[in-house]
Amino acid sequence: MKRRSLALSSLAAAALVALGTSAAQAQTKWDLAAAYPATNFHTENLVQFASDVDKATGGKLKITVHANAALFKAPEIKRAVQGGQAQMGEILLANFQNEWQIFGVDGIPFLADSYDASRKLYAAQKPFLEKKLAEQGMILLYSVAWPPQGIYTKKPLASAADLKGVKWRAYSPATARIAELVGAQPVTVQAAEFSQALATGVVESTMTSGATGVDSKLFEHLKFYYDTQAWLPKNAVLINKKAFDALDKPTQDAVLKAGADAEARGWTTSQKVNTDTIAKLKANGMEVTPPPAALKADMAKVGDTMLKEWLDKAGPEGKALVDNFRK
Repeated sequence: MKRRSLALSSLAAAALVALGTSAAQAQTKWDLAAAYPATNFHTENLVQFASDVDKATGGKLKITVHANAALFKAPEIKRAVQGGQAQMGEILLANFQNEWQIFGVDGIPFLADSYDASRKLYAAQKPFLEKKLAEQGMILLYSVAWPPQGIYTKKPLASAADLKGVKWRAYSPATARIAELVGAQPVTVQAAEFSQALATGVVESTMTSGATGVDSKLFEHLKFYYDTQAWLPKNAVLINKKAFDALDKPTQDAVLKAGADAEARGWTTSQKVNTDTIAKLKANGMEVTPPPAALKADMAKVGDTMLKEWLDKAGPEGKALVDNFRK
């Protein structure tokens, strides 16, 4: 009797092990590479998305968000997702303009200078993005705009002439081109290294959002913020298509639903972040003002030049996109 009881116990234990192994095999784990700090609203949105997927799939798909370029640096994320080194990644679309001009349309100054205009531009851009990314083996899950971009400096500006020779932090082809057009000296620095670059004098001005201003504590190094609302660049969240195709249909649906929710939540949050972060810049002693008339006029000319240059490079695709946006 004792021997039979031991045998039954062994069988039960084996069955539990088998069930555990089966459950482990059923669970899929994904890595999501992100370039911004854990406290940034884009990253917080990604974490919420991952949590939503976990809940909706009953733990079947676990997505780990790797913030602050911990897994891959910002310029490497797109290729990592394309090559399957990470199943998902978040990129700043404008960073990849040199690869394909359409990626950078939301980095053209003053083409879309409000949230409403930015949404309209995204609607015009989205079909092009989906087609290109599909050709590259990826899926566009969702996209969220950053708050509008302004100019941070150590010294006051009356016009663009005051930027001549200034070391200007560039993080995309568009921001580098702006520097060239106003006579500043472009220095490429990604978000994760921005604070250090300011502290060591590598850069002394930039054009970015209030959100990045707070993330990088620009008020510790820079004094003025000119709220030019020049453009609203977008982050896009990409999925490796093979990884997505390997999921069962209910899990795919859960990912797409969580992505749609994250997009809606992200745009709403971005507007709130814009208001909140500008208030934080002021509270930390930064002078926040609209651009003087001469500076605004100078920057509008920069925008006109850059749109013309972009259209020349983007060809018929670019013209169709801008025409659709301006309808």
